[in-house]
Amino acid sequence: MAYFTSRGGGNSNDTTLYEILGVTKNASDAELKKSYRKLAKEFHPDKNPEHGEKFKEISFAYEVLSNSDKRETYDRFGMEGLKEGMSGDSGGMDDIFSHFFGGGMFGGGHPFGGAFGGGRRRRTKGEDTVHRLGVSLEDLYNGKTAKLQLSKNTICAPCNGHGGKPGAMQPCRTCQGRGIKISIRQIGPGMVQQLQSTCPDCKGEGERINERDRCKRCHGQKTVKESKILEVHVDKGMREGQKITFRGEGDQQPGIEPGDVIIVLIEKEHDVFKRNGADLHMEHTIGITEALCGFQFSLRHLDKRDMLIKYPAGGIIQPGCRRVVENEGMPIYRHPFDRGHLIIKFNIEFPENNFASEDQLAELAKLLPPPPTQPEPSEDAEEVDLVDYEARHNSHGDGHRQAYHSDDDDEDGQGGPSVQCAHQ
Repeated sequence: MAYFTSRGGGNSNDTTLYEILGVTKNASDAELKKSYRKLAKEFHPDKNPEHGEKFKEISFAYEVLSNSDKRETYDRFGMEGLKEGMSGDSGGMDDIFSHFFGGGMFGGGHPFGGAFGGGRRRRTKGEDTVHRLGVSLEDLYNGKTAKLQLSKNTICAPCNGHGGKPGAMQPCRTCQGRGIKISIRQIGPGMVQQLQSTCPDCKGEGERINERDRCKRCHGQKTVKESKILEVHVDKGMREGQKITFRGEGDQQPGIEPGDVIIVLIEKEHDVFKRNGADLHMEHTIGITEALCGFQFSLRHLDKRDMLIKYPAGGIIQPGCRRVVENEGMPIYRHPFDRGHLIIKFNIEFPENNFASEDQLAELAKLLPPPPTQPEPSEDAEEVDLVDYEARHNSHGDGHRQAYHSDDDDEDGQGGPSVQCAHQ
């Protein structure tokens, strides 16, 4: 349905589901039913064969908006949000009519003469197959097409999934086609125990076939292993954990609708960038001169562009501060021309001790803002020096702990309560 809007009720030029039904976003369930019934009669293929697509769109819109959960999802996330919860195939059309026209609204029958087959049963669907696909941040930024080779069961073509000649496969008489054998064992007077085990004759298959009648290719298994290559299209802006679904590409089995193959994207860690939603984060280290006097540096982006990032003189970069390069983050999924931001956290590298002479430091001090005025010390103030804490702590820490540990603290080998510094 190509002209559905991607945002529920958004200000898009595309038609929303509400507009297709001709109702407002605040329409009640009764209003939805009334509008849908009117439009369904008008555009039904029996009356207007040329409006078959329009009729499908009306039915799809009603299916979504008449379901409170789907309607809430559509209002919040648009059509994209529905993809995880709706199959999107035409087989669900029967469910729309059975839900809407059932229960006697039109006498319990289909109002359009049963054109959609009312009571038809849908086939049981097989299990889905999930594969994890590792993708780099560059792949999610630029998009890519990956080829995935998988091995799956397919219905044997020579025997058409019968396992042998037509009619040769018969229900197992031992287990009556159940695949399990049930036996009763007496465990006491008036007490019995029911035991279940795999049928030894059919090996749990529930069917048996003579060896001479088995299919030469599948050997009576009805399916064979085949390899298939899927092209996985990773769109720009996709995220970690996002799913790409291939409908009906799962294992095949006679009488059962194949399941889906679901590809789950797993983002690999990047050396420079970290993703947070649509934004990219990184860290960059500069020297004290650059922090005070401005700087520029070159950065290779995820699409291999070289960006020259400049910061003017006079603007001060403080340790740990962040600056933003706007619109240089990740592309927005399904809106690749819209991007997040690039956020850079700056670390400041200070020079080594005694990097300049006293005269040079005095000249430097003249250029820097003056230090805050300190109160005059008292006459009996004691002068002390500062030393490197880490070096002092590592070399003398064990000795200090031993010095403050007294033998009186231990009694009969039991340690008494220790004294700890109070946290300020």
